[in-house]
Amino acid sequence: MTYPIERIRNFAIIAHIDHGKSTLADRMLQHTHLVEERTMRDQYLDRMELERERGITIKAQAVRMPYTSDVGDGEYLLNLIDTPGHVDFSYEVSRAMNACEGAVLLVDAAQGMQAQTIANLYVAIEAGLEVIPVLNKIDLPAARPELIAEEIAGLLGGRPEDVLCVSAKTGQGVVEVLERIVADVPAPKGDADAPTRAMIFDSEYDSYRGVVTFVRVVDGRLAPRQDIRLMATGFHHEIDELAVISPEPKPIDELGPGEVGVLTAAIKSVDSARVGDTVTHHRNPAPGPLPGYREPTPMVFCGLYPVDSDDFPDLRDALERLRLNDASFTFEPETSAALGFGFRCGFLGMLHMEIIRERLDREYDVSLVTTAPNVSYEVHLDPGSLKPGEEAVRHLSNPADFPEPGNIVEIREPVVEAMIVAPSEHVGTVMQLCEHRRGDMIRMEYLTEERVELRYHLPLAEIIFDFFDKLKSGTHGYASLDYEPAGQRTADLVRCDVLLNGDAVDAFSQIVHRDKAYEYGKGMVAKLAELIPRQMFDVPIQAALGSRIIARETVKAKRKDVTAKCYGGDVTRKRKLLEKQKEGKKRAKAVGAVEVPQEAFVAALSVER
Repeated sequence: MTYPIERIRNFAIIAHIDHGKSTLADRMLQHTHLVEERTMRDQYLDRMELERERGITIKAQAVRMPYTSDVGDGEYLLNLIDTPGHVDFSYEVSRAMNACEGAVLLVDAAQGMQAQTIANLYVAIEAGLEVIPVLNKIDLPAARPELIAEEIAGLLGGRPEDVLCVSAKTGQGVVEVLERIVADVPAPKGDADAPTRAMIFDSEYDSYRGVVTFVRVVDGRLAPRQDIRLMATGFHHEIDELAVISPEPKPIDELGPGEVGVLTAAIKSVDSARVGDTVTHHRNPAPGPLPGYREPTPMVFCGLYPVDSDDFPDLRDALERLRLNDASFTFEPETSAALGFGFRCGFLGMLHMEIIRERLDREYDVSLVTTAPNVSYEVHLDPGSLKPGEEAVRHLSNPADFPEPGNIVEIREPVVEAMIVAPSEHVGTVMQLCEHRRGDMIRMEYLTEERVELRYHLPLAEIIFDFFDKLKSGTHGYASLDYEPAGQRTADLVRCDVLLNGDAVDAFSQIVHRDKAYEYGKGMVAKLAELIPRQMFDVPIQAALGSRIIARETVKAKRKDVTAKCYGGDVTRKRKLLEKQKEGKKRAKAVGAVEVPQEAFVAALSVER
């Protein structure tokens, strides 16, 4: 059935992580009678096993819901996009916003406004969406609906009575939300007779059909067998399948202006159907493309190496398949003297990195060694030290590529603007943590008497590892964090190397701030001293900045009691045997390399350390 454009409503559900977006989507599916009671399950739109296990949404999901309004006159078509809540996947949220005219802002009635809630709200307002504030979990004993409604009204500029109260768990108030969407969210704009223009807002790879592309039609129409062209990449082919998700894929004869659907057109690679590209008619193209999206930029980098070097081809195949489904994930080959052949991979954040690692282990059965995560630095070199053809500015994400300190003019590191929302009694703890992580305060605002919003400029390298854990533990779990890139700034950075028996092990090297170098070096040599087994000779483990040693531990040699058979007699006989043993250990040290078991690499480089 084709709906007139004035009866279409496109909206997203946005919220902080674990505030009930997927549960509210479940209730909407039930109220619109799309899913029968016997087939209903929790988190219905979360298709990945990992999403269901962790209880989080990783990929945005679009679903088409016909809804007969009691207030309006007749049936409407609601296109819902359920978005992720975690800061690592905020690019998924921004893409969803561009396919909508409205947004349901969901807030936990017990926890109140969190950092990610406010960040998503700003994105929705910038996109010009109609925002419908909704309080969820009002059935909880700790719920404070009146206070939180005032907080939301203060931020949005409305009245507390305008905030809808629901319980997504029980279904209370969900019909009122659907009616508000019909009444308040504007119908999409578009011309059915204009040349076809449709925006790609997501894509995924299917082994049998190639790339499955999610599109929002703006002008014109799409139909099976229509010859289409992607304006950015130039790819053209006829549409093989056209469908809508309702909530399972259903074939459709036509998609008109304002409608959301999926198409396949023998596209072999996700790179050919980039998110943000415009789909148009091949023979009668639109005069220009639609405004696109910002490409997601990797923020965190680490090396992934197979535990068994024979698994390298399997790891490469697995990474290529993951790349087909996740355009924000990047990788390139690299080698390490200690770990062999592997890949330098780029991620949006630590959660994104953990999910990729877990999918590699679970879906592709590849055992991995993961090097310590770091960020990309901009290094400016002295022009006099350059060889012909070398560039004066380099972007480094691998500590092994760090140039000689004497050739460096300056190093610039990425900085983020962090927004932290915390109870007022924990402000001192938050400020102390941020200052310890080299943060500069921008401003502090009281949202209410009890809640404070702090803005800081923080180096990305200082927050990707354990900043969030420290923030949560320091504020008894009440603080929340959101951040976005804020350019780069000059920093005093050095490469801290770890030496085993005088030889540098590149896998343990890390780029750190000069003030934190001793702390990193001391911690790493202490850990390795516990992990490396005793050899036939003493093994010094040292942390060094260039030629200067800043920390040391020694793994003592194995010692056989060579004097056990000497019962009494002249002491020179025992001394002669001990000297002979010492000479043998010297020869072993001269020719023997230190044996570092694979478990030591796994334990020392584990991101959970």
